[in-house]
Amino acid sequence: MAELQLPKGRGENRRRQLINFASNLIGIYSQIGFKLSARGWCYQLEGFRLVNKNQFDRVEKLINECRRDGYLPVDFTAEEEARKFVGIEIPEDCMPVEYLQKYLVAAMNCGVYYTPNWWTDEKYYIQILVEKVDLKTLFEPVCKKFHIPIATSKGWSSILQRAEFARRFKEAEEEGLICVLLYCGDHDPDGLRITENIRKNLYDVRDVWWIDKTVGYSPGGKIYGDGILISDTPEKLIIDRFGLNYDFIAAHNLTWVDNLITSSGKDLAGPSHRNHHLPYVQNYLNQFGPKKCEANAMVVIPGEARKLCKAAIEKYLGYDALKRFEAKRQEVCDNIDEFKRRTGLDKTLMNVIKAIKKELGANDKKDVDVN
Repeated sequence: MAELQLPKGRGENRRRQLINFASNLIGIYSQIGFKLSARGWCYQLEGFRLVNKNQFDRVEKLINECRRDGYLPVDFTAEEEARKFVGIEIPEDCMPVEYLQKYLVAAMNCGVYYTPNWWTDEKYYIQILVEKVDLKTLFEPVCKKFHIPIATSKGWSSILQRAEFARRFKEAEEEGLICVLLYCGDHDPDGLRITENIRKNLYDVRDVWWIDKTVGYSPGGKIYGDGILISDTPEKLIIDRFGLNYDFIAAHNLTWVDNLITSSGKDLAGPSHRNHHLPYVQNYLNQFGPKKCEANAMVVIPGEARKLCKAAIEKYLGYDALKRFEAKRQEVCDNIDEFKRRTGLDKTLMNVIKAIKKELGANDKKDVDVN
C-alpha cells in the first residue's frame, strides 16, 4: 500500500513535511467537491489507500495543526453550525441604486423565491437526523431538493434542538400528515438500536412549552427507560433507520474499526463494560463480532451515499415527488405572472429597471435579464 507521508519530527524538516501534507490534501479536496470533518478526511484518505485506519487519530491532529499554523485554510474542515458566529453584517459592494435594481429584478422573478407549503396534499412529512456532520454535508443537496430539514443529532445535548424538531412534527400532524424521522448513523450496538433511543429522547421533552403557549409533542409508541417500559401508547411517529447497515457496508467495502470503544473510551466488547452482557450487545457481537463501522466511512462514495438517502426519502414520498413539488412552484409563478400582466406591474417594473440602468450609464443595448 502506498502511504501518504505523515509529518514527524521537529523544526524545519517538520515544517516542510506539513506543507507537503497540506498540499496533497488540497489536491484531493479539488476532486471531492465538498467539505469533510477532520475525521471524515481520515476515511477519505483511507479510501484512497493513502493511510491505514490505525493512523486516523494522528491524521486528525495533523490536519488541525496545519489549519492552526497556516498550511491549510482555517475553514478547510466542516464545523458544527452551532459554533458559528451570528449577527455578522457585511457591507454591500454596490451603490444604493444598483441595490434597488437588483431587488426590482428579483421582484420580477419573485415566484422562484416564494416558499409554498410543500406538504399540502402530501401523505408524509419527513425530517432527517444524522450522527456525524460529514453526513449532513453529504446529504444536504438531496434534502434541499425534497425540502426536508436535516440536522446532526450527536449526543442530543440540546433540549431546544429536540423541542424544535418535535414542534415541526406536531404542526405536521395537526395538518393531517404522517410524520417520519429518517436516521443514518454508525453501525455499532447502540447505533442499531437508535430507534428506541430517539423515541425516548423525544419523549423526554414532551412536557416543554413555548413562550407563544405551544405545548410539547410526544412521539407515542413503546418508551423504555433503563430497560423498563414507561409508556406504551399508539405510535404517532415512524422512525426509520436507513443506514449505515451491514449490506451497504459490505457492498461498498467500507472500513471497519476493530473495536467497540464508545465515546467514553470504554470498550463494549470487553466484559468489564457495564453493558457488555446486555442482550443488544451480545446479539451484536454474535452477529458481527467486536468491530464497528463509523458513518463517516460513507464519504468515500458520495454518489452511492446520496442514492441511499434519496431512496429512503422516496420510500415515503414516491418517485414522482420532485415533479409534484415543481408543480407547486410553477403554480406560484403562474399566479404572480398573471397578476403582473393583469395590473400592468410587469411593464412598470421594466420601465423602472431601464431607468436605473440608464442612470447608471449602462450600455443601452445590454438587456437586463428578468427571466
